[in-house]
Amino acid sequence: GTPPCACGKHAATAQPRPPHPHIPLAPGRLSAHTARARALPSRAMRIYTKTGDGGESSLYTGRRAPKDQAVFEALGDVDEANCAVGSARTAVLEAARGRRREEVGSQEDTSEAPAALAELAEQLSVVQSRLLDVGSAVATPLGEASEYKAARAAFSDGQAAVLEGWIDALDARLPPLVTFILPGGGVAAAALHMARGVCRRAERRVVTLAREGKVEEAVGVYLNRLSDYLFTAARAAAQDCGEEELTYQKPKQG
Repeated sequence: GTPPCACGKHAATAQPRPPHPHIPLAPGRLSAHTARARALPSRAMRIYTKTGDGGESSLYTGRRAPKDQAVFEALGDVDEANCAVGSARTAVLEAARGRRREEVGSQEDTSEAPAALAELAEQLSVVQSRLLDVGSAVATPLGEASEYKAARAAFSDGQAAVLEGWIDALDARLPPLVTFILPGGGVAAAALHMARGVCRRAERRVVTLAREGKVEEAVGVYLNRLSDYLFTAARAAAQDCGEEELTYQKPKQG
């Protein structure tokens, strides 16, 4: 099914999974929000609901809480991580197009680089969908949701293994890592490093909730593995773009 929106804006009215207005309700049931949305010409929903103007928002459980609570801080950071990954994916796609343009009139065979970058962009697209699932899980605190909603928002344990497979495949074609890598290595690689940093922040927020028993351990594991993937993807992007990786240098003595 379609993953839920994790912004909290539509949390109170979505049904099958946490706050997402595009998911149909159970047969024969319509929320007031959905009814209003269907009445709008050629639109499925309103962008603004005004329900959060007072500084509160709703979780998928229906509970309203101040927007500065830890759960919404985590949701915000997960959303920001998704934005950063999307920005990095755009940079990777642009790099792939640039490498294809370089092939025109060149004697050098660089056909593998655009294909590798395109594959990387496809992986990042998958990651963005999984981050929506992460938001769904965060927006449905354990112990608060009904059995049905908790099941709909459950995060799959196997998603971290998918990242591990990608990491191993990328790492197999990269030079051995013998020193610290500095963020950079071209526009695409730098964007991936930035996404990695935001992902680490989202993980720290989720760890707090997991420690309190409000989020499945698998969510934190996925975010932890995702930052490893983004680091490896940044190295691969630098290589595929023909850029040099920056490495840590000790300060000169004297």
